Amino acid sequence: MKNETYPIALAGSRPYAKLVTYIQDESVEIDIPDRPLVLVCPGGAYGFTSDREAEPLAFQFLAMGYHAAVLRYSVAPATFPTSLCELAWSIRMIREHAGEWHVNPAQIIVLGCSAGGHLAASIGVFWNRDFLAKALNAENENHNLWKPDGMILCYPVITSGEFAHRGSFDNVVGDREAEISAMLDAPAIEALSLETQVSGDTPPAFLWHTYTDDAVPVENSLMFVNAMRRAKVSAELHMYPVGGHGLSLANRLTQGQGGSARQSECTSWISLAHTWIEGQFVER
Repeated sequence: MKNETYPIALAGSRPYAKLVTYIQDESVEIDIPDRPLVLVCPGGAYGFTSDREAEPLAFQFLAMGYHAAVLRYSVAPATFPTSLCELAWSIRMIREHAGEWHVNPAQIIVLGCSAGGHLAASIGVFWNRDFLAKALNAENENHNLWKPDGMILCYPVITSGEFAHRGSFDNVVGDREAEISAMLDAPAIEALSLETQVSGDTPPAFLWHTYTDDAVPVENSLMFVNAMRRAKVSAELHMYPVGGHGLSLANRLTQGQGGSARQSECTSWISLAHTWIEGQFVER
């Protein structure tokens, strides 16, 4: 196992921003030349990055035979597009090292929980936009270098409208609404409502949510899937009948204080995501 930490120092990055990689060793005994990589973006309302939604998820995907990585992206007072640039930088770095790390460069999947889901979905809808290349100082580079091949969105923050998680948008926009609006050529809050940004260039997605999530309502996932359907992009959605927000694995491995965030009905999502990755990428 190659476990490395790469500090990220882009414009606006906070001192703690880093990419942590978990790269499985190649072995002549195992006939797997190149593996998918799942890049995890923990949630935390763009105010912190949750430990419960970081390594525990990465290790599950390692056990499935994939490479994994965790992005500890910049949060408030950092604002848009800092964390998006850090995610794009991370995908580009992984793709540039694909040969060395035995990563299949066409099988880089971003996973995000809650506000991390908003970040993962943001790279999915904004990867080919000129403002992002400009923010990365990479206007002459191929935008495909930071395009994810798939998205796993766990109870994601998506919409800034009626069903918004307002705290996430307050944190990611901060006091820079006018600057961000100018960058996006649209009012910032509206432009960051990601169901309005889906196109035929958005990569396929696997989503899961709970019907009873009272922090980030299930309508966030429903609206994103509806937008993907209109754009004719493949999507798979699992809606569980019970469960609160921030469940992560929904079992004792990621339970919160006092045993919170355990919901046995929802633990199947990780195996369903495995099946989705295999069908979408590996078995083709």
